[in-house]
Amino acid sequence: MRASILLLPGDGIGPEVVSAAASVLRAVGARYGHQFDLSEGLIGGAALRRGLPPLPEDTLAAARESGAILLGAVGDPAFDRGDSSRRPETALLALRRELQLYANFRPARVWPGLEDAGPLKTEIVAGTDMLVVRELTGGLYYGEPRGIAPDSSSAHNTMRYSRHEIERIARRAFDAARARRGRVTSVDKANVLETSRLWRDLVTGLAVEYPDVALDHMYVDSCAMRVALAPSSFDVILTENLFGDILSDEAGAVVGSLGLLPSASIGDGVGLFEPVHGSAPDIAGRNIANPIGAIGSAAMLLRQALTLEPEAQAVEDAIGAVLRSGLRTTDLAHASDQKAGTREMAEAIVAALLAPATTARSFSRT
Repeated sequence: MRASILLLPGDGIGPEVVSAAASVLRAVGARYGHQFDLSEGLIGGAALRRGLPPLPEDTLAAARESGAILLGAVGDPAFDRGDSSRRPETALLALRRELQLYANFRPARVWPGLEDAGPLKTEIVAGTDMLVVRELTGGLYYGEPRGIAPDSSSAHNTMRYSRHEIERIARRAFDAARARRGRVTSVDKANVLETSRLWRDLVTGLAVEYPDVALDHMYVDSCAMRVALAPSSFDVILTENLFGDILSDEAGAVVGSLGLLPSASIGDGVGLFEPVHGSAPDIAGRNIANPIGAIGSAAMLLRQALTLEPEAQAVEDAIGAVLRSGLRTTDLAHASDQKAGTREMAEAIVAALLAPATTARSFSRT
């Protein structure tokens, strides 16, 4: 296979983790005989620092023409004040809107060996393997009207959802559940919000088309509590934009670190793949960021954008092998653990990925 992949390193630790993920993609290409044409573009604060808008036209054009996009992170405190349209984060919202990336998939699982990495007891988190399916282009983040009063005495946002938006994301969740354990938990706030009442009615009606998938409903506050108390009870969580943002970050604490979480943003064309963590400017450039979220996002890119399932599984197997070996980045390490920096963790995963091919070649020569 030959595929073009646009790398958008972005801000903070983004360049470090994207570089790590790119090294894994190159190793996949070497092992399986694929040619991945990797190119880079500017986004977020990195673009603003060049005197460009947060999402330059060249970057958007390259994104439209690529086979898939791998993003690092956007966010730079130097641009937190002033014109809100020139905040780095607006680039990500614009990219989702322009590419119509309405479905966000955020898997969260406890890797073997990391059961004690987070704040929860091992017996609570063991066996956790959930997928948050988040609607990504509607709700409060995009609803109009929105704004701040001229005298800053008030502000307003609009939560709005249409039948079309709800049904298309629900179908994605039901389809995902069919390939997993066959359970969807739809999360809303139907006791308070009209948008949630419409959401619940439409998801319930659509479930009739999926008799092989079990559906239940939860209020978002109850779901947040259950994610902390019984995370292994979930299979697929389906929810709207704001709730999905919050719940998937909570899942990061459950599995041990936000640095472990990958994600995929999908529409009907090119997909965007990115780690869930933010730009973390306080640790940027120090070689201590966890690259596993970005490398896991590269695995999702292989699986969902390029339909390379064996290659994606090989990357995930390599991540698991390295974690089982005891290697840990700072966010996961206990005092007695073997610590690795961003580059060293990526190198170890590349070595684990290439090991089966190396072994096979050596056997064939003998």
